[in-house]
Amino acid sequence: MSKILKSFSTYLALAAGIVGVLVVLYAWQLPPFESSIEQTDNAYVRGNVTMLSPQVAGYVAEVPVTDYADVKKGDLIVRIDDKPYAQKLEQARATLASKSAALSASDQAEAASRAQITLAEAGIASAKAADDLARANLRRGEQLIAKGFSTQSDVDVVRNAVSQSDAAMREADARLEVARQALAQTLVSRQSLHADVDQAQAAVRLAEIDLANTRIVAPEDGTLGTVGASFGAYVTAGSQLTSLVPERKWVIANFKETQVALLKVGQPASFRVDALNRAEIRGHITRFSPAAGSEFAVIKADNSSGNFTKVAQRIPVRIEIDEGQDLAAMLAPGMSVIVSVDTDAAPSRL
Repeated sequence: MSKILKSFSTYLALAAGIVGVLVVLYAWQLPPFESSIEQTDNAYVRGNVTMLSPQVAGYVAEVPVTDYADVKKGDLIVRIDDKPYAQKLEQARATLASKSAALSASDQAEAASRAQITLAEAGIASAKAADDLARANLRRGEQLIAKGFSTQSDVDVVRNAVSQSDAAMREADARLEVARQALAQTLVSRQSLHADVDQAQAAVRLAEIDLANTRIVAPEDGTLGTVGASFGAYVTAGSQLTSLVPERKWVIANFKETQVALLKVGQPASFRVDALNRAEIRGHITRFSPAAGSEFAVIKADNSSGNFTKVAQRIPVRIEIDEGQDLAAMLAPGMSVIVSVDTDAAPSRL
C-alpha cells in the first residue's frame, strides 16, 4: 500500500512539474506555444490637443461656450473687448490718408515743376531769338556807320540791346536750372513719401490683424476642454484660455524591440479599450518611430558608466483607427488600450 502511495505521489509531483513547465512556456509564448500575435499593454490613444491663446491683451467681453462643448471650425470661443483696437485701426487709416494726400501733393508738385521747365525752355527760345535779332541789328549798324550812313549813338543803342538780350538769355538759363532742381527735389522726396505710405498701409494691416485677433475662434472641428476664461477677466497674449481636441485620433503602441521584427506597415491591428469595458476596435499600422522611446527622453541614460543591465527598449508604433466604427467616436486622448497585431496577416495597401 505504501508503495502505491509513493508511486502516486511521484506521478502527482511529476504531473505538477510538467503543468508548471507548460504554464511557463505558455506565459512566455515559447515552443510549443509560439503565437503569431504580438501584444502590448503599453499603448495609449493619442490626439492633437491644441491650446487656444489670444494674440492680443484685453478684457474678456464674451465667452459663448462651456466646458467640453463640441465646436465647429470658426465658432467663437472667446471675444476680447475690441474698442481700443478699433480706435487704433481708425488712427492708422487716418495716418494713411494723410500720407496718401502728401503723395498726391507731390504728384501735383511734379506736374508744376515740369510746367516751369517747359516755360523756362520757352523763355530761353524767346531770349535767343531776341539775342539773334539784336546781334543782326548790331552788325548792320556797324556796317552803316562804317559807310557813314549811321551815327554812333544809333550803334550804341543797338549794342545796348545786345547786352540786354545776353542778360535775358542768362536769366532764362537760370530759370530753367531752378525748375530742373525743383523737379529733382520733388522726385527725391517722392521716394520718402512712398515709404511713408507703405509704412502707413502696413500699420493699417497690422491694426486690422489685431482687431481680428480679438475674436478667438476654433481652428477646426473638435471638443473643448476646460474653459478657463471668464467674463471681465484681463488676459494677456499667450494666456491659455482653453484647449481643443480635434476629432481625429490614433493609437501609439510601445512594443518591445524584440516584438517588432515581424511588424510591417499596413498590417491589421486591434486594440481593447479599458475605458470602454475592453471593447475591441480595429486599426492598422501606419508608421514606426525613427528611434526608441528612450532616445526622446529629456534625461538619457549613460550606459557607458557603472554596472550595466540590459533592458528591452520600446519602439513606438503608430496605429490608425479604421473608419466606420461607432465606438471610435468615444475615444479620448490618453486612454489606455491593449494592442494586438497578427504578424502572419498580410499588410494591406495604404
